[in-house]
Amino acid sequence: MSSELPAAFEPESVRVARVVREQIVDGTREPGSRLVERDLAGELGVSRIPVRDALRTLVAEGVVTPRPRTWAVVREFTDADVAQLQEVREATEPLQFRLAARRRTAAQLDALAEAWEREDAAARAGDAPGARRAAADFHERVVDAAGNPVLAELHGVTASRVRWLLGQHTDLTAMADEHRRLWEAVRDGDEGEAARLAGEHLGTSRTAATQRRG
Repeated sequence: MSSELPAAFEPESVRVARVVREQIVDGTREPGSRLVERDLAGELGVSRIPVRDALRTLVAEGVVTPRPRTWAVVREFTDADVAQLQEVREATEPLQFRLAARRRTAAQLDALAEAWEREDAAARAGDAPGARRAAADFHERVVDAAGNPVLAELHGVTASRVRWLLGQHTDLTAMADEHRRLWEAVRDGDEGEAARLAGEHLGTSRTAATQRRG
């Protein structure tokens, strides 16, 4: 008898949302491009019902804009959208890192290190989508380590938009280096340094978004 555990079941609507979300973050579905239920169903080998449910999820996450009837479009983020998202990040991310430095467990540190190592390896190999996904995983694991359910709930509202914003970074090795320093501060339990570096990291993100959009 095989000792391997069966893979976790993933509902079709969840899979469709995950695939389309990754395509949006990776830039393979460009802002303003149409998301037609019939076309997505054929492309992903599902019926239109899970596609419809997935699009509702992505609308709620703020990365897709609904249109009448059976289609939607990839959200086109304005300068104001980016600025408002950055304001929220500036209010919450230094706190996330401060609390993570205070409360992290050994298992959470291992999870953070694993995400950073994936990001660093992908960045140095020139795998931009892999590096950006791992960078977003790193941020979400910081939220886990912060140990505050209310903060996690707030992050959940903006998580997909933050993933999109991290996807605007072009200097991926520099982003990985910043995440390494943040991980070290969390590992060392240095709350002040973790919060300070988080503020600097947000400045880098703001510059990346401005340059990409310019």
